[in-house]
Amino acid sequence: MGKNKFHDGPGPSQRQLRVGELIRRTLSEVLARGDIHDPELNRLSITVGEVRASPDLKVATVYVLPLGGRGQDEVVGLLARNKAELRRVVAKKLALKFAPELRFQLDETFDRLDDTRRIFAQDAVRRDLDD
Repeated sequence: MGKNKFHDGPGPSQRQLRVGELIRRTLSEVLARGDIHDPELNRLSITVGEVRASPDLKVATVYVLPLGGRGQDEVVGLLARNKAELRRVVAKKLALKFAPELRFQLDETFDRLDDTRRIFAQDAVRRDLDD
């Protein structure tokens, strides 16, 4: 019986989590130091919130947010434009035989946290929580 990569099992494996965190740290360092040969990308301060590796480790989805939220529209495009160089850097620094394809998405967890704070700040919600 083969493994189904779309299972609703226990979640990501330790290997997926470890590789994702190593990629996250590497990309954070590279972007903070401005090691990529793109002045437009280097002028942005980018937070790499999370990296999720696929079960086969061939794809890594990188969740990013520009510092202060400014430049959200351009950050994903700039990273995508430089993904080949970023992929090479990740492969080299982590000594991976095969570097995963990097896919970039905006990290919306901060927006959800702000929404949640706003909801809890509403008088009606606070009254319900205090009861």
